[in-house]
Amino acid sequence: MKQPSALPGRVPHIIDVIVALVLVVAVGGNLAAKTWTFTVAIPMWLAWATVAACAIAIVVRRHWPVAAYGLGLLSLIPAVLAGNGLGPAAILAMACALYTLTLEYPRARSLIALGLGLLIVAVLELVRLGPTTLASTAFAGGGVAGSWALGWTARQRQANLALLTEAHADQAVSDERLRIAREMHDVVAHSMSLIAVKAAVGNHVAKEQPEEAREALRVIELTSRETLVELRRMLGVLRSGDGKPEAALGPAPKLADLRTLAERAGQAGVRVELTGEVVDELPEGVALSVYRITQEAVTNVVKHAGPSLCRVTITEGPGEISVEIVDDGRGEGSAATMGGHGLIGMRERVAVYGGDFEAGPLPAGGFRVFARLPYAVEEVGTR
Repeated sequence: MKQPSALPGRVPHIIDVIVALVLVVAVGGNLAAKTWTFTVAIPMWLAWATVAACAIAIVVRRHWPVAAYGLGLLSLIPAVLAGNGLGPAAILAMACALYTLTLEYPRARSLIALGLGLLIVAVLELVRLGPTTLASTAFAGGGVAGSWALGWTARQRQANLALLTEAHADQAVSDERLRIAREMHDVVAHSMSLIAVKAAVGNHVAKEQPEEAREALRVIELTSRETLVELRRMLGVLRSGDGKPEAALGPAPKLADLRTLAERAGQAGVRVELTGEVVDELPEGVALSVYRITQEAVTNVVKHAGPSLCRVTITEGPGEISVEIVDDGRGEGSAATMGGHGLIGMRERVAVYGGDFEAGPLPAGGFRVFARLPYAVEEVGTR
């Protein structure tokens, strides 16, 4: 795997070094040429030490912001007293360090640092009181306050971004839990309905018709094994941690598995007729949704319609697929008509693809479920 470049993390430090070099060259050049006349005479070594302190404060501010800010405050004393270019250089170094300090430390500590900086600026300007005192005080104080404001704004932006990222992560977890809950409901509800029906049949005919009772037990055993496979597959998704099923687990159901679904419903007393073509070239998510919608609808027929006929019609169109499930059972008072979890899950699956969904009892008896799921044609064949 290609390792990420470390250059982006070094860029801010490189910029700091460049700024420090420019400051040393600009201010040091004027010191060497003796082009400045200081307001308060200071030794030349102190002027050079001030320039060096400013440069060091800028370079180390990302590693030790408090120490860098203290160094900037120390350099401010001779710089403001001497005047000319030393003052702006010290203000620049102190402002850079204060920005980083405000960005990394709590508000109370950064406000203390801001107040200390403004106090030192005000005292030094009053010490060398003159015609430009007001202007220089406003310049220096504005630089210090402005750096704090920029640092605090950046800190708030980072905090808001962290909250937004956490909210997105929580939403992703919630969506995944909803998806897993829907899958669990589809698998468990369907299988347990078949098991309950066959168990009731077996219990009813155990004495008079032992052969039929044994057949019911066989169906219960088969359905239980298939349900365990489905549950292991979904639990494997949870264990893998990256949202991908483990390699040893089976694939998700496909439309071709609807025939097996129909056979299992037939074993529970509901005859299922499949009409239309079972389309293979569909996006995996669309095919799984069609299968789950059909599974849920057939499960409701098994649980609520009584022995009946159920017709499943699949229709493919340009960039869409429709499924209609109609039964001739009782059709009234079922969980589906009352808006149970199964109906909600079907509607959610259709809503993901912006399709149409209808469900309700028929005037002549029975129940009808219809779902249309559009999909992008270019998705087909790209899996």
